Amino acid sequence: MRHVQGRARRAGAALAAVLTWAGLLAGAAGCTTDGGFDEVLDKPPAPEDVIRVMPEDDSKDVRPEDRLLVRVPGGRLESVRVVKSQDAQETPVPGRISKDGRRWEPADARLALAARYTIDAVAVDGQGRRSARHTTFATHVPDERFIGYVAPEDRSTVGTGMIVSLEFNRAIENRAAVERAVEVTAEPAVEIRPHWFGTARLDFRPRDYWKPGTRVTVALRLRDVEGARGVYGLQHKTFSFTVGRHQVSLVDAAEHTMEVRRDDELLATVPITAGAPRMTTYNGKMVVTEMLELTRMNGATVGFKKKNGKGEYDIPDVPHAMRLTDSGTFLHGNYWADASVFGHGNVSHGCVGLRDVKGGGTDTPAGWFFDRSLIGDVVEVVHSNDKKVAPDNGLGGWNMGWKEWKAGSAVK
Repeated sequence: MRHVQGRARRAGAALAAVLTWAGLLAGAAGCTTDGGFDEVLDKPPAPEDVIRVMPEDDSKDVRPEDRLLVRVPGGRLESVRVVKSQDAQETPVPGRISKDGRRWEPADARLALAARYTIDAVAVDGQGRRSARHTTFATHVPDERFIGYVAPEDRSTVGTGMIVSLEFNRAIENRAAVERAVEVTAEPAVEIRPHWFGTARLDFRPRDYWKPGTRVTVALRLRDVEGARGVYGLQHKTFSFTVGRHQVSLVDAAEHTMEVRRDDELLATVPITAGAPRMTTYNGKMVVTEMLELTRMNGATVGFKKKNGKGEYDIPDVPHAMRLTDSGTFLHGNYWADASVFGHGNVSHGCVGLRDVKGGGTDTPAGWFFDRSLIGDVVEVVHSNDKKVAPDNGLGGWNMGWKEWKAGSAVK
């Protein structure tokens, strides 16, 4: 009889246990929280349920306009650290947690291209339990890129007529976006405005020539900027240059002279020869963009050809050559013309010639001027029987009025 009673007690205990678990399950089923059975057992939910991250973990080919967001449905975010790996460099991504602690968003909503992002987030729930989550994703790697070739060179010293010019290797459709990604500033400060020439060139200049001693900084923030459909910028860099003394030279094609003024004082009046009657020199303000001790000049490259297709001239060793236009106008030394020409006649194919010797001399007018010149100096031609040089032919933007120049911005 004792044996039977012992069995009955064990059966009763088992039944009580079943009823207890059933009650717990019934209570859990009736809860309104998201914890369910795991919460009753005090088991923390999975990290991905507590901390939600967009884009999803291990996503590939994420587009720059896609959203980066870290959030929690309850509790609060304690910390969020996001790191961008791009071009073998790791950079923290700045952002902030909302006041209620539920969301973290980056300061810049646009994602970088060709980058890998790593997110480490820690959250605390209402019961003080911490959850941590680690996710990664990779962004789209574009097939096509564009870059801008910039003048002048970094750390150079230039004349007061220098214009910052960017030549793009591709046509730019989203000109406003690209323009916003380029910042040109000066110290001391001066208003600097952009002007587009077509779809592949963007120039910057102040209203008047730079003041001597000005330091100009150019910041290119073109990386990941969509310049045309599916074509993104590559560069992210800053460079600067310094403006030297102020020198402007006035070429009078009718008088066959060039007055060289530095800081508004006359240094010298140099005899010159300009373009012959059928090959006249452009009028207007031109800027020195290139300086060559010696260079070859072939007329065929600029349209001066004989019937056989060869150039009307081909001089392999033109000394002291300074480029003034993209179309081929130079101010250069001339050793092949008779000395009597300089100061008395115009015999060139459109260039401005100064007397020189073969190989270039230091004590000739051409050598003297070359040694006192900088890239960015202005050479202005007057009284030539020709049109004014086009603003986009070389750095001819000084021939355009300020109102017209400002109208060339794509940002309205």
